[in-house]
Amino acid sequence: MFEQEYEVFLEAQRRSATGQRLEQLNKDLTGEKKLLKEVIWPVLKSFDGLIMEYELISSTGVKIYVDVFYEPLGIAFECEGFVVHAEKITRDRFIFERMRIRTIAMYGYKYIPFGWDELDKRAEACRRSVYELIGRFSSTAGSALNDLTVSEREVLRYALRLNRPLRLKDACYCLQLRVTATRYVLIKLVEKKLIKPHNSGTKRIHEYTLEENAKRYML
Repeated sequence: MFEQEYEVFLEAQRRSATGQRLEQLNKDLTGEKKLLKEVIWPVLKSFDGLIMEYELISSTGVKIYVDVFYEPLGIAFECEGFVVHAEKITRDRFIFERMRIRTIAMYGYKYIPFGWDELDKRAEACRRSVYELIGRFSSTAGSALNDLTVSEREVLRYALRLNRPLRLKDACYCLQLRVTATRYVLIKLVEKKLIKPHNSGTKRIHEYTLEENAKRYML
């Protein structure tokens, strides 16, 4: 069952990817597959909401990739081998890995790493921890998510990824809607105090930034 569904899932991920993310998806994915097979798929019972090689951009413009990202709760799952991440790690690699973790935190996501040996020898314990995490994060996020429309949630998530003020044309691109319909979504988000004008002194609003409490709607 897993093997067949995984192949379908992976092919769909590749079809939707371009550029460096597609390159990542065409590399050896042994670690990502083991993470999915041993822990994530048994807990979730499906691949819904999962994204492989999820792309983020650091504050310095460097693209980083999360092994498996669970979008509904903003969880970044990683499979880390001992040799690459500990035994033979270089100073440059060590610095890069710290930057990756900071970038994930900057986006407001939860970083949940597993070691290869854990997945190999203690898969049941790993699954238990994921069950607990899903239960805890679902209970805190559920009521907040229900307050928003699908369009409002998508705009918030897109704004968080941009790492800069959100423009009207960005929201139009995100929602694939015309200006009038998109502006209505932005107005509702302002009314809910989830976004605010970037330059409040101007009469026409061209850019928006996230309010501090907006992140809880995306976790």
